[in-house]
Amino acid sequence: MNARFNAVRAGVSRGWIEFRQSFRSGQEMFSYLYVPVLFVGMAVVFDSLGVEGGDAAPIGAVVLSGAVAFTLVMLGVTAVLQVLATEREDGTLLRAKAVPHGLVGYTVAKVVHMTAMSVTAIALMVVPGVLFVEGFGFQGRADAVTLLWVCVLGMFALAPVGAILGSLIDNPRLGASLAILPSIAVVMVSGVMFPFGILPDWVQAVGLLLPVYWLGLGVRSAVLPDSHAAYELAGSWQLPQVAGVLAVWALVGFAVALWLLPRMARRTSGSRVQAAREEAMKRAH
Repeated sequence: MNARFNAVRAGVSRGWIEFRQSFRSGQEMFSYLYVPVLFVGMAVVFDSLGVEGGDAAPIGAVVLSGAVAFTLVMLGVTAVLQVLATEREDGTLLRAKAVPHGLVGYTVAKVVHMTAMSVTAIALMVVPGVLFVEGFGFQGRADAVTLLWVCVLGMFALAPVGAILGSLIDNPRLGASLAILPSIAVVMVSGVMFPFGILPDWVQAVGLLLPVYWLGLGVRSAVLPDSHAAYELAGSWQLPQVAGVLAVWALVGFAVALWLLPRMARRTSGSRVQAAREEAMKRAH
């Protein structure tokens, strides 16, 4: 038990170190900035065109709230998948396997790193949104706390999904491409970018089983006016259900990921890592 706890603690420390090191990379700094700039710009354009979103919230605010949830999905699923597939190819996963409970620490580190990244990316989107987008913002401190726990719990629910998919895909470049379209499809059927109620009943039934709908609902509850709850499927924000569904997905996802990763690591050997490196060098040249 102590060894596993130490692995978790080491994973938290490693994830935080990886997050801090990301600020030293110009490419990663650009990735932090361009998505918030893009979505905030879109929301401001909608506001400037005078497009109305109904009595509850202007369309710019609704679009930006959907963009927050969309960003979390991309980071939690696609980015985690690509990182895991890449680190299996370069030998990082093989080294983690050699350490007692190393895969536990590795999984925790990835979740901590991606969660910290997501909170940073969302903050860079929310702060200018509050300043420049009409109808987007917090009604009080409780809303800010709600957004924080929804984002963190949402990443805990989504990151294991990315890890599971990454454990099943060998090629990191192919894996990212394969994950983007299904992720966008899930976002679409979850009513993140447009009203959930306009979807067919069977699509709604599928969407309600997925964490993305509940993630989007939690985000909207934090940044849109309370009156907008009347436009939701149940006519309310359903925050207890949001927390419950995301927690179940997180617990089940972690259990499945920790079951799959050792099996994936057993298929990884030094010779396979070397062959993957040589293949990558051939593609580069």
